[in-house]
Amino acid sequence: MSLQAVGALETKGFPAVLAAADAMVKAGRVTLVGYIRVGSARFTVNIRGDVSEVKTAMAAGVEAAENVYGGTLESWVIIPRPHENVETVLPIGYTEAVQQYRESVENPIIRGNGR
Repeated sequence: MSLQAVGALETKGFPAVLAAADAMVKAGRVTLVGYIRVGSARFTVNIRGDVSEVKTAMAAGVEAAENVYGGTLESWVIIPRPHENVETVLPIGYTEAVQQYRESVENPIIRGNGR
């Protein structure tokens, strides 16, 4: 089992999933690992990170999606430690394309106050 959580959020309308994804990566130390176009106007976005960070990020994503004019939040879920079989089959794993973002989340650069 993975030690990291996965969160998935589904919306009707692309602007809602865009707003949710942006809010999630800004609110918590999470990595956006992918999205799926579920239907003609439905989209799911997936995030990974520590359980507490995914919870924080998901709350921000839910709020953002609900506040988009014309968008609809369809569903969302947080799985604290997905089984490796789930990670192998579903598109929730870290890929090479998102590795740089994962590294910046897990090893943030602490900048001084200019002194």
